[in-house]
Amino acid sequence: MRLKLFTRLSAIFVAVVLIAGCGINNVPTYEEQAKAAWSEVQNQYQRRADLIPNLVATVQGYAKQEREVLTQVTEARAKATQMTLPPDILTNPEAFKNYQQVQGQLGAALSRLLSITENYPDLKSNQNFLALQSQLEGTENRIAVARRDYIAAVQKYNTELRTIPGRWIAAIFYSGAQPMQNFTADEKAAQAPQVKFD
Repeated sequence: MRLKLFTRLSAIFVAVVLIAGCGINNVPTYEEQAKAAWSEVQNQYQRRADLIPNLVATVQGYAKQEREVLTQVTEARAKATQMTLPPDILTNPEAFKNYQQVQGQLGAALSRLLSITENYPDLKSNQNFLALQSQLEGTENRIAVARRDYIAAVQKYNTELRTIPGRWIAAIFYSGAQPMQNFTADEKAAQAPQVKFD
C-alpha cells in the first residue's frame, strides 16, 4: 500500500517537474517581461513630457521671437500626453504606430527647440537651462535604453510564440497570446543629413 502511494506521489512529482521544465510558463513569463519593458518606455516618455514645460519657460524668457518653435513643442507635448492608449496597444499595429508617430513629433520639436539656443549665448550659459538640457539629454538616452530593452523583450516573446514547442504550448494553454508590436525607425532617419558649408 505504501509502495503504491509512494509510486503515485513520485509520478506526480516527476510530471510536475517535467511540465515546469518544458517551458509551459515561458509564454506568460515573456509576455510579462515585455509588458514591464513597455511600462518603462512609457515612464521615460512621461519623464520627458514633465521636463518640457520648464524648458519651454526658460527658453521663453530669452527667445521671444521663437514663438513658433515654442508653440510646436507645447502642442506636440499636449498631443503626446493627451493621447489615450488602448489596452491592446502592444498587439494593435495601428495604435502602436500612432503612438510612435506622436512621440517622434515631440522629439523632433524638442530638437528644433534645442537647436535655436545657438542664437542666444546668454541662454546657453543660463544654469537653469543647462540643468534642464542635461536632464532632457539624459532622458532621451533613457528612452533609447528603455526602447532597446522593450525590443529585446518583445523579440523573446514573439520568438516563443513562433517556435516549437512554445507555439504548441501557446495554442493549447494561452490561446489569446498575440505577437506584440515593435518600434520601427522613422523614414526620415534613413536619410543622411545634408552638411552645407557657407
